[in-house]
Amino acid sequence: MCEKTVVHNSPPLEGFDIAVVGGGHAGIEAALAAARMGARAALVTFSAQAIGRMSCNPAIGGIAKGQLVREIDALGGEMGLAADRAGIHFRMLNTSKGPAMHSPRAQADKYLYSENQQRVVADSGCAIVEGEAVEILEAGSKLVGLLLADGRRLLARSVIIASGTFMDGLIHRGCVRTPAGRIGEPPSQGLPRALRRLGFVTARLKTGTPPRVRAGSLDNSRFEIQLQDAAPRPFSFRTARLERPHLPCYIAWTTEATRRLILEHRAEIPLYNGQITGIGPRYCPSIEDKVCRFADKERHQIFIEPESERSDEIYLNGISTSMGEELQLAMLRTIPGLERAEVLRYGYAIEYDFCPPHQILPTMRTRAVPGLYFAGQINGTTGYEEAAAQGLLAGINSVLALRGEAPLVLGRDEAYIGVLSDDLVTKEITEPYRMFTSRAEHRLILRSDNADERLMGHGRRLGLISAEIHEDLLRRVERRRKIRDEIGRFYVEGVSGATILRRPEMRLGELAKLPGAPASLAALPPEEGERLEVDVKYEGYLEREHARVVRMKRLEDQRLPQNIDYLQLRELGNEARQKLQRFRPVSLGQAGRIAGVNPADLQILEVYLKRRRWPLLDSQIEVRSVG
Repeated sequence: MCEKTVVHNSPPLEGFDIAVVGGGHAGIEAALAAARMGARAALVTFSAQAIGRMSCNPAIGGIAKGQLVREIDALGGEMGLAADRAGIHFRMLNTSKGPAMHSPRAQADKYLYSENQQRVVADSGCAIVEGEAVEILEAGSKLVGLLLADGRRLLARSVIIASGTFMDGLIHRGCVRTPAGRIGEPPSQGLPRALRRLGFVTARLKTGTPPRVRAGSLDNSRFEIQLQDAAPRPFSFRTARLERPHLPCYIAWTTEATRRLILEHRAEIPLYNGQITGIGPRYCPSIEDKVCRFADKERHQIFIEPESERSDEIYLNGISTSMGEELQLAMLRTIPGLERAEVLRYGYAIEYDFCPPHQILPTMRTRAVPGLYFAGQINGTTGYEEAAAQGLLAGINSVLALRGEAPLVLGRDEAYIGVLSDDLVTKEITEPYRMFTSRAEHRLILRSDNADERLMGHGRRLGLISAEIHEDLLRRVERRRKIRDEIGRFYVEGVSGATILRRPEMRLGELAKLPGAPASLAALPPEEGERLEVDVKYEGYLEREHARVVRMKRLEDQRLPQNIDYLQLRELGNEARQKLQRFRPVSLGQAGRIAGVNPADLQILEVYLKRRRWPLLDSQIEVRSVG
């Protein structure tokens, strides 16, 4: 038991179906999904005022992350709505590339965002319990709730752990080390010990944040200005229009002096002197990591981003660091426009415990303990959006499991959320995992604009999307289908409108001006018109992609028993046996995505599936189903 636990005879907090630990982006979505699906939910957090806090960059979306947010919204989650309400700078990224690469991003007012999330959680009927979870309570082999540090027992039928960076969190600023979940907040020390006592394997990861500076101390004339889109698009399919005023962002650059300073003081930096042992995100490195790993680059980009309308705080996106305060200040002095910057809060690196996700199923439920789910950074991911997606899955599936219903497991062809959950259970997570468009093999199907068509049916079935919203979607889809047929039926000099629209230089607006063009084209809202244009221009590619999905589905439909003793399958390669025993894939398709399992191994597994004569694990070892 954790030393700070006080055991007393206070009556238990009872009557809950689901208890969620953590009030970050994963915990919010989990608690809201559970409450909205009719479960009695409790959210356990150190402080109710910390719910929805944006501890790193107050931004939502980005490359591939924007797709995740739109999928969360289509399933009935809250993140997209919150970003729309709090957004102060909206941009669509990658517009110079094809539609599969377009990703929405918004800078948010961090205070408005957290206030929105606190209000929404409270209004959902979810109970907010301030305290620290230090034990998972079991009666026999059955999970029954949580023990809090003050001795209170919170009884629940399922528990979702969404602990973020709090499990044994340790902050680094130069030689100064401070136990913390994030700056100014205590770490969770009892919970990781409790999980290890239950048999879970933990490891260490690292992430970081940059210094914040006062806006009035910057020389904006030295920066490149970055305005929001002229016609910004909301994240949520339920947002009619964006009405908030926007703030500009800027771009700055490091210099040769920045590079030289970091290299000269490398021995003082925790990332390089052995003080930090956790692995950081390769795709979002600290400034010291950028300088040392990319020695040939003369400069590195910095995004100057406001944190709120109501404060003077500026987030320096691109220079997260573990350096000491004096060195951070000296570094800022080498950057044009930041020579007189006044630091409001210095950056830091943070190490924390996570549970490698081979210990969970695609539903986010742990393999070892029925009723226990993990979501967010505890699974080795990084990013608000990845966390929220996992929290939503965990909340949905915890309720479905309590009802005895089939779980929601999204395929890689259905959603980026499906790619994320599948990657977590088939790949070795040795660094913080973040989503990229390159991770999705079906990204032309999984565009940010069509997430509602792909997933809103699930959201409606689960009760997270209203009938009105879903019926509006169906009407829009049918309208577009009819217009697509009309485009195919009108001709100009013997060439169909669809063929004309497929020409690279032709746009839907120009097509509408041609003689005989359907009058309905001019009435389409811009976003609907763009979606129709993509459907027509990429029709052949989409048909081939859907055919590929059908071929792959054959492997996905071949389910693998969860109690196979792969170590006894001597026909398999040694690496394949070890990896399959560790990851326990739920289908032949998933087995094929595990590194070390080759096509010959898959053929052997197919033969065993036909024979249905598997070597099984010892009957005393409990192996639980995917649900």
